[in-house]
Amino acid sequence: MAASPTPQPTTLSIPLEPAPGPRRRRGVRVVARLALVAFLVALAAGTVILLDGGEEQPPPQRFAVVEVPVRRGEVPPHAEPVPTDDVAGWASRVSAATDIPRRTLLAYATAETATRQRLPQCNLTWVTLAGVGRVESHHGRYGGTRVGDDGKLSKPIIGVPLDGSPGVQAIPDTDDGTLDGDPQWDRAVGSMQFLPTTWSRFGLRAAPDGARPDPQNVDDSALTAANYLCTSGGDLATGPGWWKAVLTYNESTRYAQSVYSGAAAYARKAAELA
Repeated sequence: MAASPTPQPTTLSIPLEPAPGPRRRRGVRVVARLALVAFLVALAAGTVILLDGGEEQPPPQRFAVVEVPVRRGEVPPHAEPVPTDDVAGWASRVSAATDIPRRTLLAYATAETATRQRLPQCNLTWVTLAGVGRVESHHGRYGGTRVGDDGKLSKPIIGVPLDGSPGVQAIPDTDDGTLDGDPQWDRAVGSMQFLPTTWSRFGLRAAPDGARPDPQNVDDSALTAANYLCTSGGDLATGPGWWKAVLTYNESTRYAQSVYSGAAAYARKAAELA
């Protein structure tokens, strides 16, 4: 497959605000360094800080991810491929043990399987997607959002306006508010938090129904994140490839360490259940 142009970073770690309509994106340097550090420290404590000074508590969890200050370039967490002969049973067991919603976990698993078929050289695993999804939206549960049996979010997950406020880059609207509901400023959208321009370039539809990719559907979001990560990093089974991919998603070592910590924790728990 011909090499794709260097991906545009997405805007991942912009603190979210509950909003009724679609709005945000990934990998651009959107959060100032101090704001990002504060956000990730808050994330480690189980809290997402909103730009307006409010707080949101994530869903109660029995499974805790310990943030590990892993070194940049470390070999990524290893996870066995999803067992395609019993995906439903696997998802039930792993979901109960990790507190990842079963429907979101199925989206990660399906994205792994599809990507292994389409881009086998990428070696993407579901735990990397889960590591990203944990940081971005509590696996699609941000703000009390629920994931339906069809993969759709009960309400859109939309980030703050990228309007040049303190700690936020100014990104004028690029899609007439089609995805984010904001005709003035871009906002990151969906469970994996993509900017509209990045979504339009890398978005994939998981269902073979001919519909347009929907960032508010966890299947499409997971598959698009897999596409973006593989395009960005190459071989995600290697330290250089994995870190390049995640740092393209969000150019912050602290962010990548948080993704790594989640991926490693999920991989260990899944191995215990095998």
